[in-house]
Amino acid sequence: MVVLGMWMGCAGLVQAGNPAAHPVRGNFDFPDRNAPAARIYGKALPPVGYVDFCGRGENECQFKSGKVEPLMLTSENWDAIFQINKHVNTKIRPATDVELYGSPDFWTYPVSAGDCEDYVLLKKRLLVGLGFNPELLLITVVLDENREGHAVLTIPTNHGDFILDNRRTEILRWDETGYIFLKRQSQPAANEWVSLQKAAPQVVVSTKAN
Repeated sequence: MVVLGMWMGCAGLVQAGNPAAHPVRGNFDFPDRNAPAARIYGKALPPVGYVDFCGRGENECQFKSGKVEPLMLTSENWDAIFQINKHVNTKIRPATDVELYGSPDFWTYPVSAGDCEDYVLLKKRLLVGLGFNPELLLITVVLDENREGHAVLTIPTNHGDFILDNRRTEILRWDETGYIFLKRQSQPAANEWVSLQKAAPQVVVSTKAN
Protein backbone atom coordinates (compact mmCIF):
# COMPACT_ATOMS: atom_id res chain seq x y z
CA MET A 1 0.00 0.00 0.00
CA VAL A 2 1.23 3.47 -0.89
CA VAL A 3 0.11 6.44 1.19
CA LEU A 4 0.91 9.82 -0.28
CA GLY A 5 2.03 12.67 1.91
CA MET A 6 -0.24 15.57 2.73
CA TRP A 7 -1.04 18.00 -0.07
CA MET A 8 -2.29 21.46 0.75
CA GLY A 9 -2.84 24.61 -1.24
CA CYS A 10 -2.85 24.94 -5.02
CA ALA A 11 0.69 25.48 -6.19
CA GLY A 12 4.22 25.84 -4.93
CA LEU A 13 4.48 22.59 -3.02
CA VAL A 14 7.68 22.64 -1.01
CA GLN A 15 9.74 20.22 0.99
CA ALA A 16 8.63 19.75 4.57
CA GLY A 17 10.28 22.06 7.03
CA ASN A 18 11.30 24.58 4.40
CA PRO A 19 9.18 27.75 4.59
CA ALA A 20 10.36 29.01 1.20
CA ALA A 21 8.20 28.23 -1.83
CA HIS A 22 10.66 25.99 -3.64
CA PRO A 23 9.55 23.35 -6.16
CA VAL A 24 9.24 19.77 -4.99
CA ARG A 25 12.21 17.60 -5.95
CA GLY A 26 12.47 13.86 -6.08
CA ASN A 27 12.14 10.81 -8.27
CA PHE A 28 8.76 10.64 -9.92
CA ASP A 29 6.98 8.53 -12.48
CA PHE A 30 6.45 10.70 -15.55
CA PRO A 31 3.51 10.17 -17.90
CA ASP A 32 3.98 7.23 -20.24
CA ARG A 33 2.93 8.28 -23.71
CA ASN A 34 1.98 4.69 -24.48
CA ALA A 35 -0.41 4.46 -21.51
CA PRO A 36 -3.98 5.77 -21.67
CA ALA A 37 -3.96 6.59 -17.94
CA ALA A 38 -1.65 6.98 -14.97
CA ARG A 39 -0.72 3.79 -13.14
CA ILE A 40 -2.35 3.29 -9.72
CA TYR A 41 0.04 2.12 -7.00
CA GLY A 42 -2.20 1.94 -3.96
CA LYS A 43 -4.15 4.04 -1.50
CA ALA A 44 -3.47 7.71 -0.80
CA LEU A 45 -4.50 10.19 1.84
CA PRO A 46 -7.10 12.70 0.64
CA PRO A 47 -5.96 16.33 0.66
CA VAL A 48 -6.67 17.98 3.99
CA GLY A 49 -8.75 20.67 2.32
CA TYR A 50 -10.90 18.00 0.69
CA VAL A 51 -11.45 16.25 4.03
CA ASP A 52 -12.58 19.54 5.55
CA PHE A 53 -14.81 20.19 2.52
CA CYS A 54 -16.45 16.79 2.93
CA GLY A 55 -16.85 17.40 6.66
CA ARG A 56 -19.22 20.21 5.74
CA GLY A 57 -21.60 17.64 4.22
CA GLU A 58 -21.08 18.44 0.54
CA ASN A 59 -22.84 16.15 -1.95
CA GLU A 60 -19.62 15.84 -3.97
CA CYS A 61 -18.26 13.54 -1.28
CA GLN A 62 -21.16 11.08 -1.31
CA PHE A 63 -20.82 8.98 -4.47
CA LYS A 64 -20.00 5.35 -3.80
CA SER A 65 -21.41 3.18 -6.56
CA GLY A 66 -18.39 1.26 -7.80
CA LYS A 67 -16.08 1.59 -10.76
CA VAL A 68 -17.74 2.36 -14.08
CA GLU A 69 -16.55 1.98 -17.65
CA PRO A 70 -14.65 4.90 -19.23
CA LEU A 71 -16.75 7.59 -20.86
CA MET A 72 -17.47 6.81 -24.51
CA LEU A 73 -16.61 10.07 -26.19
CA THR A 74 -19.05 11.55 -28.68
CA SER A 75 -19.10 14.91 -30.39
CA GLU A 76 -21.96 15.91 -28.09
CA ASN A 77 -20.39 15.04 -24.75
CA TRP A 78 -16.98 16.33 -25.84
CA ASP A 79 -18.56 19.68 -26.71
CA ALA A 80 -20.28 19.79 -23.32
CA ILE A 81 -16.99 19.09 -21.53
CA PHE A 82 -15.19 21.74 -23.57
CA GLN A 83 -17.88 24.35 -22.96
CA ILE A 84 -17.95 23.75 -19.18
CA ASN A 85 -14.16 23.96 -18.97
CA LYS A 86 -14.13 27.20 -20.95
CA HIS A 87 -17.09 28.69 -19.04
CA VAL A 88 -15.59 28.12 -15.60
CA ASN A 89 -12.12 29.23 -16.65
CA THR A 90 -13.61 32.46 -17.99
CA LYS A 91 -16.09 33.11 -15.18
CA ILE A 92 -13.83 32.52 -12.16
CA ARG A 93 -10.98 34.88 -11.27
CA PRO A 94 -7.82 33.32 -9.79
CA ALA A 95 -7.43 34.16 -6.10
CA THR A 96 -5.83 32.44 -3.12
CA ASP A 97 -7.69 30.98 -0.17
CA VAL A 98 -5.82 33.39 2.09
CA GLU A 99 -7.12 36.33 0.06
CA LEU A 100 -10.68 35.02 -0.03
CA TYR A 101 -11.13 33.22 3.28
CA GLY A 102 -8.12 34.00 5.44
CA SER A 103 -7.21 30.31 5.35
CA PRO A 104 -4.28 28.60 3.60
CA ASP A 105 -6.43 25.76 2.26
CA PHE A 106 -10.22 26.09 1.98
CA TRP A 107 -12.06 24.09 -0.67
CA THR A 108 -15.42 25.38 -1.86
CA TYR A 109 -17.55 26.07 -4.93
CA PRO A 110 -16.46 29.47 -6.24
CA VAL A 111 -18.86 32.23 -7.18
CA SER A 112 -16.55 34.74 -8.84
CA ALA A 113 -13.03 33.85 -7.62
CA GLY A 114 -11.11 30.84 -6.37
CA ASP A 115 -7.97 28.74 -6.65
CA CYS A 116 -7.35 25.61 -8.69
CA GLU A 117 -9.30 23.09 -6.62
CA ASP A 118 -12.28 25.47 -6.56
CA TYR A 119 -12.29 25.51 -10.37
CA VAL A 120 -12.25 21.71 -10.30
CA LEU A 121 -15.16 21.48 -7.87
CA LEU A 122 -17.32 23.82 -9.94
CA LYS A 123 -16.57 22.02 -13.21
CA LYS A 124 -17.45 18.72 -11.60
CA ARG A 125 -20.72 20.06 -10.17
CA LEU A 126 -21.78 21.51 -13.53
CA LEU A 127 -20.91 18.35 -15.45
CA VAL A 128 -22.81 16.19 -12.98
CA GLY A 129 -25.73 18.54 -13.50
CA LEU A 130 -25.57 17.73 -17.21
CA GLY A 131 -25.80 14.02 -16.48
CA PHE A 132 -22.14 12.96 -16.32
CA ASN A 133 -21.34 10.22 -13.80
CA PRO A 134 -19.35 11.62 -10.85
CA GLU A 135 -17.27 8.42 -10.94
CA LEU A 136 -15.85 9.71 -14.23
CA LEU A 137 -14.98 13.16 -12.87
CA LEU A 138 -11.96 12.67 -10.64
CA ILE A 139 -10.23 15.41 -8.65
CA THR A 140 -6.50 14.99 -9.25
CA VAL A 141 -3.34 16.42 -7.65
CA VAL A 142 -0.33 17.01 -9.89
CA LEU A 143 3.01 18.78 -10.00
CA ASP A 144 3.16 21.30 -12.83
CA GLU A 145 6.08 22.08 -15.12
CA ASN A 146 7.70 24.03 -12.28
CA ARG A 147 7.29 21.12 -9.83
CA GLU A 148 4.62 23.08 -7.97
CA GLY A 149 1.34 21.61 -6.76
CA HIS A 150 -1.80 21.99 -8.81
CA ALA A 151 -5.30 20.46 -8.99
CA VAL A 152 -7.06 19.37 -12.18
CA LEU A 153 -10.08 17.26 -13.16
CA THR A 154 -9.46 13.88 -14.79
CA ILE A 155 -12.06 12.29 -17.08
CA PRO A 156 -11.35 8.64 -17.98
CA THR A 157 -12.53 7.99 -21.56
CA ASN A 158 -12.26 5.30 -24.22
CA HIS A 159 -9.47 7.44 -25.72
CA GLY A 160 -7.51 7.82 -22.50
CA ASP A 161 -7.70 10.16 -19.51
CA PHE A 162 -8.38 13.79 -20.39
CA ILE A 163 -7.59 16.74 -18.14
CA LEU A 164 -9.65 19.85 -17.43
CA ASP A 165 -7.34 22.61 -16.25
CA ASN A 166 -8.00 26.18 -15.17
CA ARG A 167 -4.71 27.22 -16.80
CA ARG A 168 -5.81 26.39 -20.35
CA THR A 169 -8.94 26.23 -22.45
CA GLU A 170 -7.58 23.30 -24.47
CA ILE A 171 -8.38 19.88 -23.03
CA LEU A 172 -5.34 17.61 -23.23
CA ARG A 173 -4.79 13.92 -22.66
CA TRP A 174 -3.02 13.29 -19.35
CA ASP A 175 0.32 12.48 -21.01
CA GLU A 176 0.26 15.74 -22.99
CA THR A 177 0.00 18.12 -20.03
CA GLY A 178 3.64 18.13 -18.93
CA TYR A 179 2.44 17.43 -15.37
CA ILE A 180 3.58 14.78 -12.88
CA PHE A 181 0.53 12.98 -11.52
CA LEU A 182 0.57 12.41 -7.76
CA LYS A 183 -2.86 11.19 -6.65
CA ARG A 184 -6.56 11.37 -7.40
CA GLN A 185 -9.98 10.28 -6.27
CA SER A 186 -10.70 6.60 -6.76
CA GLN A 187 -13.63 5.63 -8.94
CA PRO A 188 -15.31 3.34 -6.40
CA ALA A 189 -15.84 6.11 -3.82
CA ALA A 190 -15.42 9.88 -3.70
CA ASN A 191 -13.70 9.98 -0.31
CA GLU A 192 -11.12 7.33 -1.23
CA TRP A 193 -7.95 8.43 -3.03
CA VAL A 194 -5.28 6.50 -4.92
CA SER A 195 -1.57 7.10 -5.39
CA LEU A 196 -0.20 7.67 -8.88
CA GLN A 197 3.40 7.53 -7.61
CA LYS A 198 5.48 4.84 -5.92
CA ALA A 199 6.36 7.27 -3.14
CA ALA A 200 5.38 10.79 -2.23
CA PRO A 201 7.24 13.98 -1.36
CA GLN A 202 6.82 15.65 2.00
CA VAL A 203 5.01 18.90 1.30
CA VAL A 204 3.67 21.95 3.07
CA VAL A 205 1.18 24.65 2.24
CA SER A 206 1.45 27.12 -0.60
CA THR A 207 -0.46 30.37 -0.96
CA LYS A 208 -0.57 30.62 -4.77
CA ALA A 209 -3.92 30.85 -6.54
CA ASN A 210 -3.28 28.58 -9.54
